[in-house]
Amino acid sequence: MKLLETLGIDLPIIQAPMAGVSSPAMAAAVSNAGALGSIGVGATDAAGARRMIAAVRERSKRSLNVNVFCHRPATVDNPLEAAWLERLRPHFERFGAKPSPGLKEIYRSFVEDDAMLAALLADKPRVVSFHFGPPSAERIRALREAGIVLLASATNVVEGRAVVKAGVHAVVAQGFEAGGHRGVFDPDAEDDCLGTMALTRLLVRQLDVPVIAAGGIMDGAGIAAALRLGASAAQLGTAFIACTESDADAGYRAALASDAANHTVMTRAISGRPARCLRNWFTALGEGVSPRQIPSYPITYDAGKALNAAAKAAHEAGYGAHWAGQGAPLARELPAAELVAILAAELRHVFPDRAT
Repeated sequence: MKLLETLGIDLPIIQAPMAGVSSPAMAAAVSNAGALGSIGVGATDAAGARRMIAAVRERSKRSLNVNVFCHRPATVDNPLEAAWLERLRPHFERFGAKPSPGLKEIYRSFVEDDAMLAALLADKPRVVSFHFGPPSAERIRALREAGIVLLASATNVVEGRAVVKAGVHAVVAQGFEAGGHRGVFDPDAEDDCLGTMALTRLLVRQLDVPVIAAGGIMDGAGIAAALRLGASAAQLGTAFIACTESDADAGYRAALASDAANHTVMTRAISGRPARCLRNWFTALGEGVSPRQIPSYPITYDAGKALNAAAKAAHEAGYGAHWAGQGAPLARELPAAELVAILAAELRHVFPDRAT
């Protein structure tokens, strides 16, 4: 399988589909520059997804990747959720606010979202990618029959084999360095914390589909390293956060440009699932907290978003979900198309025969 040809792109570069950051304008700019632009629709509903896809298509006729979350639906535990809100209460009170009396499941998983499936089958983006595991065989078959290329993230070889067996066309090797939510299928299982380069090589050797390296890759040298290990492309997320078209707010951008970029941490406290974030007030309150004390994803995220809103209203940005990978200090503030052009030039410099 010739991955770039199948994806309809010229460069072995994929912009990661970061929900809340990857705007339609950014995805379109990346795709128009010859790479694969992406949007994350895990934080919206089917109607929202269709609006985002339409917004990209107003700006670009090239390939688009639409990412969905395939997490297991949340388990409601009222006493646990009440205890979590009490733990957060002093932080709300710091800004003259109170936690809500209860929490709700704010995101619907694609595994049970028939409306989202119908939207994707109607709009037929060139690529659909899965995070947190694959959906059912029926959903995969429907998407494949619609001519959509399927990608899925994996954090170890067992997960990689599982998504290949499920029927995806290529696997995204998400290393422990990666920013944002860890793609583990089971957040409560032991995590081997494999780095991007080791994981990429393991998957290349043991799978018979293309592998896309993701995690800590910020420039052309990093892309070249992944390609030398056998990856067919590299996926970059943190590299695009500071782009002009990114939906990252001012507080997020300021944190990325600060010393916090040198201190990313994995935390469950913000959303209920392990995710790599710039160290801030929210990651600090989660230190030393047992996973058993934190409600299910995305129920916990309901509280996290409310606390961030209260803090932002008081001009405090330190409670945001400032997802970022370990390469964060290398982020560049540029228009997305310019960044893609620079990445391609850097790749040509290091690895001339794989720049296109």
